[in-house]
Amino acid sequence: MSLADIIASTGVLILLAAFFLNLFGRIASNNKFYILSNIIGAGLCCLSSCMIRFYPFVVLEAIWAGVAIVSLFKHVPRGTSND
Repeated sequence: MSLADIIASTGVLILLAAFFLNLFGRIASNNKFYILSNIIGAGLCCLSSCMIRFYPFVVLEAIWAGVAIVSLFKHVPRGTSND
C-alpha cells in the first residue's frame, strides 16, 4: 500500500465516520466535529488525489473541503455588540 493509499483511506474513514454519525442522529450537520471531520477528510482525499494526479477528485475534494470551511465560519458563534 502506497502513502497515497494510506492518506486516502484515512480521509475516507474520517468522512464515512462523520456521515454515519450524522445519519444515525449522533451529531448534527452543523456540529463543529462534523464540519471539521469533513474538512480534514476531504483535505486528505484531495491530497492523495494530487499525489496520484487524479484531477477530477482533486476538484471534487477541494470543493468539498472549501464548502465545509465556509460552513465552519458560518457556524462560529459571534460576540454580540451593543454598538
